[in-house]
Amino acid sequence: MKTSGRKFINDESGFSLTELLIVLAIIGILIMIAVPLYQNVTTRAKTTEAKTQLNFLHTLQRVYQLERDTYSADFEILGFEQEKLITEGGKARYVIEIEKAGTNEYVATATSIIDFDGDGVFNKWQVDQDGIVEQIVPD
Repeated sequence: MKTSGRKFINDESGFSLTELLIVLAIIGILIMIAVPLYQNVTTRAKTTEAKTQLNFLHTLQRVYQLERDTYSADFEILGFEQEKLITEGGKARYVIEIEKAGTNEYVATATSIIDFDGDGVFNKWQVDQDGIVEQIVPD
């Protein structure tokens, strides 16, 4: 018994061009929703570096203050070493600085060298003698 290949082709059903275009449009809309959410997650992950470094610096400042009754403005005395920035071939995205240091208080900041969302504003965090790490310039 011989079957016709033509009958098999005619019975085959598939997707029309309109159906495929609708599916592609839905996928495009989902991507447009997901990309900004993903950017927020990556920015939050990058800010973890600033918070971690400032917490470590606070620990060093606290130890120094307990030993000498004052805070230090010198990283070398504290034993804090700034990691190489990504612009210098390293991994750090934040510049750590001690803004002021005295007998009863200090303020240190972490300023981003990268504009994470491209709006011209650079992320900045700070820590003080109370150990409170807070974002003072959001990006």
